[in-house]
Amino acid sequence: MRDRVREYESGLLLEGRRVTVGQVVEDWLKFDRSNVSEKTRQGDEEKYRLHIKPYLGARRLKDLRPDEVDRWLLDLSSELASSTLKQVLSVLRRSVNRAVKVRLVDRNVVDLCQAPKGRPGRPSKSLTLQQASDLLVRTREQEMHAYIVVSLLTGLRPEEVRALRWDRVHLDAEVPFVEVWRSVRVGGDVKTAKSRRTLAIAGYVVQVLEEHRERQAVKAARSDWQDNGLVFPSEVGTEQDAHNVRRKFRDALKQVPGIVHTEWAPYELRHSFVSILSEHGLPIEEISRLMGHSGTAVTELVYRHELRPVLESGATVMDSVFGLVTKENGTDDDAA
Repeated sequence: MRDRVREYESGLLLEGRRVTVGQVVEDWLKFDRSNVSEKTRQGDEEKYRLHIKPYLGARRLKDLRPDEVDRWLLDLSSELASSTLKQVLSVLRRSVNRAVKVRLVDRNVVDLCQAPKGRPGRPSKSLTLQQASDLLVRTREQEMHAYIVVSLLTGLRPEEVRALRWDRVHLDAEVPFVEVWRSVRVGGDVKTAKSRRTLAIAGYVVQVLEEHRERQAVKAARSDWQDNGLVFPSEVGTEQDAHNVRRKFRDALKQVPGIVHTEWAPYELRHSFVSILSEHGLPIEEISRLMGHSGTAVTELVYRHELRPVLESGATVMDSVFGLVTKENGTDDDAA
């Protein structure tokens, strides 16, 4: 009775005593995820169906305890990568947050839980300079050549390349440039405010895009062509699907010796862009601006494996400084 009185005084709804974890997640998917892309919504639904519903779905929400959530996460950690674990936990946390807002429960016990470390994910990688050169040379006759050139030589995100329009490509300017103002995300905007940027493009990019535009003009004369102004559309002019882009990219990689094409994804062209710039001494601050990051912290965190010269520069300086000190103190090889 005391519990009932407390719930009444707290303004909790009576049906909150019977509602299950599964019901609140399904409500969150129905009402709070109606404005996201279909792909994002399907991903959230899959996480619920595979990882939340079988374990916690039938549990009454008001009886859910933090230790139960911790044990559930620990069980999942042997089969899911750390990033996926965090995403699954986020789905549950946001679902219970909605239940708190609509007064089904008075607190979110999931806020007390953290995702443990899961299985190692697939590490990102980048092309060596030789591999990148081979890729450019050996794919010249491939359909994906222009896409590869733009991605590798500008560092654009795959979702930015797929959304790039001809009216944002200025090949005839005194300094040719592209305006990276759109992506295939919901609403068509780029990832962050800093992601909206204007980039000068190399001469080879200009040449390849001019040839690409001429070939596209031939396709545009067909009766089934849908003119959306896209630089890299599908065969009928519509926006390309990410799966098709990945498949075509891997087909093109078959031309490059020493590369297992199934182990690469288009996003790693962006990693290669960072690696090549870094190897040739471009400061991390400038790389960060080209990448459209809000600061160098993101660049260092996500692309730390590609920032080899920047990270090695400290050791080089310390060697030069303390090399002098050790010699002055008679600890060099001659003194020994």
